[in-house]
Amino acid sequence: MAESSGKPSVLFVCVHNAGRSQMAAAWLTHLAGDRVEVRSAGSNPGASVNPAAVEAMAEVGIDISAETPKVLTVDAVRESDVCITMGCGDTCPVFPGKRYLDWQLEDPAGQGVEAVRPIRDEIRTLVEGLIAEIAPEATA
Repeated sequence: MAESSGKPSVLFVCVHNAGRSQMAAAWLTHLAGDRVEVRSAGSNPGASVNPAAVEAMAEVGIDISAETPKVLTVDAVRESDVCITMGCGDTCPVFPGKRYLDWQLEDPAGQGVEAVRPIRDEIRTLVEGLIAEIAPEATA
């Protein structure tokens, strides 16, 4: 657990921090509320969040239109308990004692909202499993 807040912290990383990692961060924030600290970043951040990802998340009532892609920093990894990569290979720095997961998800870049919906739904399922593991609700 991160010392600062006592809450588990999760960092989602994909190449552009414009689609998959933004959707995953939004799902985790939406589903876990303040039980988890959430960060996302990209090894080569894009200029803006993928409009199809914004649209797909809006369809489920989650607004990520104000998010901006952020560059992956060593500090972001150091400050996170769990680092989840999504198709960025070995660009994530590795620290002892951290947990690393790699979620094999299709890249939504350049695809329309129809192609992004199943990725969004797959991410939700993965995030729900993660929450059950790292931050289960105190009362079931």
